[in-house]
Amino acid sequence: MAINAPEGTRDLLPDEALFWNQFKQTAAEVFGAYGYLPIETPIMEQTELFVRGIGEATDVVSKEMFTAISGENLRRWVEEGKAPKAKSRLSLRPEGTAGVVRAVVQHDLVPQGAAPAKLMYAGPMFRAERPQKGRQRQFNQVGVECLGAEEPTIDAEAIIMLMRFYEKVGIPRDSMRLLLNSMGCEQCRPAYRELVRAYMDEHADELCDTCMTRAEVNPLRAFDCKNPQCAAIMADAPKITDHLCDECREHYDAVKVLLDGAGVVYEEDYKLVRGLDYYTRTVFEVQVDNGMGAQNAIGGGGRYDKLAEEVGGRPTPGLGFALGFERCVLALEAAGVEFPRAQKCDLFVACVDDSVRARAFALVQECRDAGFTTEMDHQKRSLKSQFKLADKLGAARVAVLGPDELDAGEVTLRDMATHTEAKVRLEEVVGELGRAIS
Repeated sequence: MAINAPEGTRDLLPDEALFWNQFKQTAAEVFGAYGYLPIETPIMEQTELFVRGIGEATDVVSKEMFTAISGENLRRWVEEGKAPKAKSRLSLRPEGTAGVVRAVVQHDLVPQGAAPAKLMYAGPMFRAERPQKGRQRQFNQVGVECLGAEEPTIDAEAIIMLMRFYEKVGIPRDSMRLLLNSMGCEQCRPAYRELVRAYMDEHADELCDTCMTRAEVNPLRAFDCKNPQCAAIMADAPKITDHLCDECREHYDAVKVLLDGAGVVYEEDYKLVRGLDYYTRTVFEVQVDNGMGAQNAIGGGGRYDKLAEEVGGRPTPGLGFALGFERCVLALEAAGVEFPRAQKCDLFVACVDDSVRARAFALVQECRDAGFTTEMDHQKRSLKSQFKLADKLGAARVAVLGPDELDAGEVTLRDMATHTEAKVRLEEVVGELGRAIS
């Protein structure tokens, strides 16, 4: 029986892998202009990081994390009942923020009085979710984190930067909806949570069991429930924007003023709470309705001013966002965007017979050393089949080398678009390619 990729995972074949590389490069260019620098964190972290950082009551931590332990620890656990020590309990990262904040704290990247640390990352994340369109168990994200700045200008800057990135990769602006909300802070949110909890208790017989479980731990999670009846009930719940403290209100209003001044169109959505417990104040999400199915969010984020403390650091305000590569691909496909082909070939060297193969091989290397993508036949195909192969590879030109050409020290160079041919000296092939491409 053939072994396939695990359920909920997929291979990025050459065309899509090429676009993933271009996607990351575009992110580096756009975010780099705002001062963001790359960081790489481990795919595995101590499980406790996500429990403390993301929140034990979240679906991500309670249901979706993949835990990784060594074979020996597993044996001891099963056979001897010895649970692994905390440092041996590892989980594949379900999101990127907690790991980046851990790295900032561990390496003291934001010492007292220092400029903010602006960091960006790209790579795979893992969640044990039910696979469906736009939702996989292994998926790729690009994200940014800014640690050490609490001004609303950072919030607005990140949102503007995110929208410019989407437009840069080709997602039409009019196909996206930017949602905005404030989650309040530790001063005003506890009282608001109690209001929501009381409201949910009044409607306990109308809400699902999951929502009522959430009501005991974090009632705001109920705004995320996908049950239509629960969504209808929660639509009439108290609005957090009616219960913000003065500082949170001022912060939220300042963010909106900055976005208005930059011409960024957004919709206020008081039900937007995002899926993780670490958010405070500003939260935002970008949605695309066409081609996405039920999972229509292509990215989002917000402020997390208490997360550094949760993972053992000093008080350090933070803000970040992440965007899903696979969901962006769906949005681009829905918009009719054509993706680049991975196959690119500047020159194909065709051999008339085996007597010229060694010189043809040398010519291929000369062209590659000069920076041109060059191919040749490695299966002793006929000349006609070699031309078919060159066409399949998308070769811009074919250099035909036979005994007569070799004796004359030249090749027949054919332009595959115009079908014109010319004799070119072997030592001039590289220069001719350069002139043709420039």
